[in-house]
Order: sequence, then C-alpha cells, then structure tokens
Amino acid sequence: MNQKTHNTPSAFPSEHPDGVHGLLVFGQTGQVASELQRLAPDAVFLGRAQADLNDPDACAATIRARRPLAVINAAAWTAVDAAETDEAAATVVNGAAPAGMAQACANLGIPFVHISTDYVFDGDGKAAFKPSDPTAPLGAYGRSKLAGEVGVRAADGPHAILRTSWVFSAHGANFLKTMLRLGGQRDTLTVVADQIGGPTQASAIARACLTIADQLRDAPEKSGTYHFSGAPDVSWANFARAIMAQAELPCTITDIPSSAYPTPARRPANSRLKCQSLSIFGLERPDWRIGVSEAITDLREAL
Repeated sequence: MNQKTHNTPSAFPSEHPDGVHGLLVFGQTGQVASELQRLAPDAVFLGRAQADLNDPDACAATIRARRPLAVINAAAWTAVDAAETDEAAATVVNGAAPAGMAQACANLGIPFVHISTDYVFDGDGKAAFKPSDPTAPLGAYGRSKLAGEVGVRAADGPHAILRTSWVFSAHGANFLKTMLRLGGQRDTLTVVADQIGGPTQASAIARACLTIADQLRDAPEKSGTYHFSGAPDVSWANFARAIMAQAELPCTITDIPSSAYPTPARRPANSRLKCQSLSIFGLERPDWRIGVSEAITDLREAL
C-alpha cells in the first residue's frame, strides 16, 4: 500500500464545542511527526517555535492550556554523537520535557504516547530485548532517553512508551536517504555488518502511536512500555543492499566491522526488539522491505 492512501481520518476531532482540542503532537518536521500530519491532519502540531523542549514547564503548560484528548510526543534530541558532549542539554529535551508532558497529561487523565529507543539497552547478546529486560545505556543519548522513560512512568497516568529502532522515511535525514544519495554517486560502499536491528518505517510508527493513543482513552489499563520495530531483523550492510536493490542502483556493499567506523557514541551491536506484547493493541511488526519500497516511491514522486 502506498503511503499516499494513508490519509485516513483520525479518531481525534480537531476541536469539541466545549473548547477541548483533539490530538496534540509535540513535533512538526521530524520523520514521525511528518507522517502523523499525513494521518491526522486535524491534530495540532507544535514545532520548536510553539513548544521549546528546553523548557519543560512551558511544554506542560501548553498541554494544560489546550486540554487535548491525547498527546503524542514525537519530538526529541536525536543527535546521538552530539549528546556525548552536551548530555545535560540532551537530558532536558529527552528526559525532563517528556516527564513534564506526562505529568500534565496524568493530571488531566488523558493518554500520553512517548517514543523511545533501543539505545536504552547495552546491545549485548543476540536475543531480542523484551520491554521488561534491564536497561543499560552505552552513552549519553541512551541515558537521556531512559531518563524520559522513568519520568513518564513516574507520572502514573495513562501512557505508552514505544521503543523503536532504525527509523527511516522519505523525510529528514536517515540511513535510507543517505544510502540512496551515496549509491547514486559511487560504485561501492562500506557498511557496518555487525550491528543487527529492525529498520522501522516512520509511517508505521505514526500509525501505531495513533492506534495506541485512541485505545488508551477507553482502556488506560493498557498503559506500559512496548517495543515496535520492523521485520525481519537485519544488519546495516544487508539493509543497505536491500535499498540498492529496490532502487535499482548498481552499488556494491562491502561489509565492515563497527571498529572500522568509529563514532563518538557507541552503538548497540544488538538492537533486536521483541514486539509481541503490542498485540494487545492489535499491532504487528511492519515489514520494512515494503516500507523501503514506499519511501522510494515517495521520494521519486517528490522530484
């Protein structure tokens, strides 16, 4: 199914007669927020100009003022390497801000859906991480996201923490777009082959967030931490090969170890996520291969 058919009506009306707003989304131009705008065009989207995540109190005040039916936080500090040199700032955006949002939502008794990451785990082993597994972030970004999870749970309102991984789409900067650009310029590329995870299409995450937020309104007992990543699990190198094949680019991918591509922040070697618990919402892991095809089609149509 092409993403262009996904502009289905949201379960959240734009505004009720008593002034209560429908869905409020923190984020406007990021990958998931862009897809949410396709799926829920009547929602209120707050970009940096309307909601500064460096000011958690202001974010909470915005929720109290707008009195929405549900809130999705699709905004975050996503610069993994930059977080290593400015962890305090990353922790305000990824930790204190969602904690404040969650508390405001809890006080209003409305659902709060927060997107988190596989980086809260240390990436050891080869088994898929369960939501209940112990967390042990390798770096500042993971610690900042874990702080947000702790704050959301502490608010004790209707909530869902949705951990995902390897997000891609036709929007913003991501691995798929980088591979398409480089694959069109070069005959060969070297790509890390010893990190394994589930690439996840941003539109699939957006749909999952809407489904979860809607169900939490009537079933707050479904609150908790969930995993949502694309299937099947794959290495970055094999993900790159699939991208080249679908885009019909004659670029050869050569495997390299992570040690050959050092970065300021360590990446988890194992980003596999066990996603079965999402069946409580009627959700299954999306096939990233279909997502790659849809994203490539979107990019070509945008030319």
